[in-house]
Amino acid sequence: MTEGRGAGDATRLRPEWVLLALLTAGFFWGLGFPLMKMVSADFSAVALASLRGLLGGSTLMLWFFLMRQGILPRSRQETIDWLVLGALNGWIPNVLTAFATQSLPGGQAAMIQACGPLITALMASRMFSDERLTPWRLAGILIGFAGVGLLIGPRLAGSGGTPAAALAMLGVACCYASGNVYVRRLPVADPRRLALGQQVISGIAATLIAMVLVGPSGYAPFTQHAAPVLALGILCTAVPIVIFMFILRAAGPTKAALTGYVMPVWAVTLSALLLGEAIGLREAVAGIVILAGVWIVARARTANRRSAG
Repeated sequence: MTEGRGAGDATRLRPEWVLLALLTAGFFWGLGFPLMKMVSADFSAVALASLRGLLGGSTLMLWFFLMRQGILPRSRQETIDWLVLGALNGWIPNVLTAFATQSLPGGQAAMIQACGPLITALMASRMFSDERLTPWRLAGILIGFAGVGLLIGPRLAGSGGTPAAALAMLGVACCYASGNVYVRRLPVADPRRLALGQQVISGIAATLIAMVLVGPSGYAPFTQHAAPVLALGILCTAVPIVIFMFILRAAGPTKAALTGYVMPVWAVTLSALLLGEAIGLREAVAGIVILAGVWIVARARTANRRSAG
């Protein structure tokens, strides 16, 4: 096991700030779901992913330009980090998700991906001494997972898809978990630059895939849906990825991965507000259960602090 550079920061970060950051990142990512529903009828999945990636990367590049900071990799190691994160947290899970959802019902796909925080916690507990899976951490993660199941439960009905589709969604969860752990292992890293590099690489790769599969015509609907697509790229991609990288470096992968639980709560809530979708007692209870699990993990002490105290 290793300590990792983020260990010291994680012990000093107040749980209230961790929870606020998780809720904020989850809010912006959750907002993306109703926005995508507004435009999905006119866009192919790969073209929309390409636009979202390009806009997210361009926004971060503009931010760096305004701060008078370079947007090119500063070293060979940073280039490698950008390529790895762009793959693990970007184009690979996007391609796997697009493949899986061709035959796998959305609810089942979401439930498999919701294993991500648990997979992250298991991987991190084996690699970092202060990320050991304490009883409170495990309880919070399992409570959150139960809440996601309650939230998505009615959407689980339907054909089970193919084994390949299910494995693809499991691969998505493993990709995100591996990306989270990779960030924590970096000895020195600026979260803002990690977000920039990941988004730029992911956007370029998604665009190359889109050009092969749908061609330039796949981008034609942008003129009709400029506002929601711009919001997807700026508010729902660039903003939350920066916040998420800060959580990863400061609080560790186990806590950062809980955005995967928070996001569907916001997605359901915002879909009700923006699209008029109904929220019943089940959704309300599920949201409370999920937030309870996230709160438990955010409040849980690290293994090192527990043993010391």
